[in-house]
Amino acid sequence: MEKQHQEWINGKRMGLHIELHTIHSWSFNSSLEVENQVKKNKVGLGAGLGVGFGVLSCGLGLLWFIYWRKRGDGENEGLGDDVFTDDEFEKGTGPRRFTCRELTHATNNFDEGGKLGEGGFGGVYKGFLSESSTEIAVKRVSKGSKQGRKEYISEVKIISRLRHRNLVQLIGWCHAQGEFLLVYEYMPNGSLDTHLFGGKIMLTWPVRDKIALGLASALLYLHEEWEQCVVHRDIKSSNIMLDANFNAKLGDFGLARLVDHELGSQTTVLAGTMGYLAPECVTTGRASKESDVYSFGVVCLEIACGRKPVDPREEQSKVRLVEWVWNLYGKGQILEAVDKGLSMEFDEQQMERLMVVGLWCCHPDPIIRPSIKQVINVLNSEALLPELPSKFPVPMYSLPPVNMSIFSDISLGHTGSTKDRTQCSCSSCSTYLSNTSEGSAKALLNWGVDQAYNHA
Repeated sequence: MEKQHQEWINGKRMGLHIELHTIHSWSFNSSLEVENQVKKNKVGLGAGLGVGFGVLSCGLGLLWFIYWRKRGDGENEGLGDDVFTDDEFEKGTGPRRFTCRELTHATNNFDEGGKLGEGGFGGVYKGFLSESSTEIAVKRVSKGSKQGRKEYISEVKIISRLRHRNLVQLIGWCHAQGEFLLVYEYMPNGSLDTHLFGGKIMLTWPVRDKIALGLASALLYLHEEWEQCVVHRDIKSSNIMLDANFNAKLGDFGLARLVDHELGSQTTVLAGTMGYLAPECVTTGRASKESDVYSFGVVCLEIACGRKPVDPREEQSKVRLVEWVWNLYGKGQILEAVDKGLSMEFDEQQMERLMVVGLWCCHPDPIIRPSIKQVINVLNSEALLPELPSKFPVPMYSLPPVNMSIFSDISLGHTGSTKDRTQCSCSSCSTYLSNTSEGSAKALLNWGVDQAYNHA
């Protein structure tokens, strides 16, 4: 066309003839390229649908997984950094996991008529497992209690690994549907305090002696014989259970802590029950094997005297059990503190051993206190009784500046309270703790007694 067009121009200019070419039609075939494009579109559409379907499937799968975890494993809700896995507890032949339905049925829907007791963070109910014909005690943590949940975790992690004849056996646990439940072997004779102070069966001297030795054996296992040192931190008569034969079994490991033997035995958070707390625990906020021994000594005196650690109803000289017995010891009249309910039906030498050992364990200076192994040797007449000061010794050190954070877990066991480990929030207690920066341990003990008066 370009050639003909040029010829037309030249012809016009030069006056020559003109050739006219007419194009009647113009056709071309591009079917190959269109077919390729259609194929590409089909492939792209298929790939897009495949990716979209895959993403949708993954999303639905994730939603289903989340729903399933919330439905089946909602028991971990609210545990924060302390979340644990069931695999930790399902190893070996130890305690097993129960369902909520099983324990609800076993306790008759947690019938109040079957309630065995009430603690600071929940109640304990009697139950019956029909498939094994076993009586059980189920501890139900109060809903919404963060401290109760922490103690639940601590108890399951620690006591599920311990095996000793003088420790309450943990049978199983359940954490589901907002419930936190611990299942123990049932103790038909209840706790020691109900017999010493609650008007139940009067314990004879042989039974009391057996209970003291059983508790000492449990502590020896915890402090020295197990793979790690277990500091119980809340040894008291209400945590000592009695089986059908009145064998002592130490329970309630909610405040217990594990410490490596070679790293020492101190914990750094103050916890326990006032009256059983060693002086150094209150002043430094640190618990140890020695503070457990102090609490054991208080229990020994309770067993011998049938009295609580602090009793505001008594005359001033008898309010504090340890000081009262120590004063009688200094006068050579220690047996005058023996429980009158025994009617002098006891072995005097054995009784004296128990009481002197109790005082030895309650020495204000933790360095002077015996180890639990020494305690057992003396109680078994395999070692001589120690010579103690004739007057109650007062530690000659001052309180360090008070760090209020260490009192977050303190348990003030006010006389008459059914909740053993509830923090006191009254104005007088708060005022003392906020204003005290230094002073003697004696003054702090006096303050504890004053609060017992106020809350009795």
